[in-house]
Amino acid sequence: MTPLPEDLPPRISEDERDTAVQRLQDAYTQGHLSHEEMDARLHQALTAKTPSELAAALTSLPEEKAGTTATIAAAGGRIRRGGAWRVPRTLKVASAFGRVHLDLSRAVIEHPVVDIELQLGTGRAKITVPRAAMVEVEDLHAGWKDPLYKIRRRSRSGGPTIRISGTMGFGRLKIRHARR
Repeated sequence: MTPLPEDLPPRISEDERDTAVQRLQDAYTQGHLSHEEMDARLHQALTAKTPSELAAALTSLPEEKAGTTATIAAAGGRIRRGGAWRVPRTLKVASAFGRVHLDLSRAVIEHPVVDIELQLGTGRAKITVPRAAMVEVEDLHAGWKDPLYKIRRRSRSGGPTIRISGTMGFGRLKIRHARR
């Protein structure tokens, strides 16, 4: 007898798997796991099919520090964040090849200052910030084209400060304020 769709166990997403792998790598670099333990748990996380199997790979790890620093990395392809996502205090974005689009317009920003550090090889980047945000782009080193950003004439108070730093090889950073 074939199980009905509601009888099937829930599947895990690639984002959940990537988060688990990142937590295991962080635990290893912080000395909480031996090399052998990390290898075994990475295999477990990468082959997990259900949330409970994935959770088993993360047992006994130290709790995550909520909202302090996060890294988004890709060797190639696109990096895209949008909608109602939680923005950490420090966000590191690394991409060798490909486009980056960070939309903070509807994101949950709990910190008065958010640092975004870009480490981009080739490809363009676009960052959409909330209407009331203040943007600082003083420590960004672009190898090819300067960032495109028009400073808003009338800035509303109460918005976060978004500080963008890092390096970009070939490509351009475009920053704009959300229309709404």
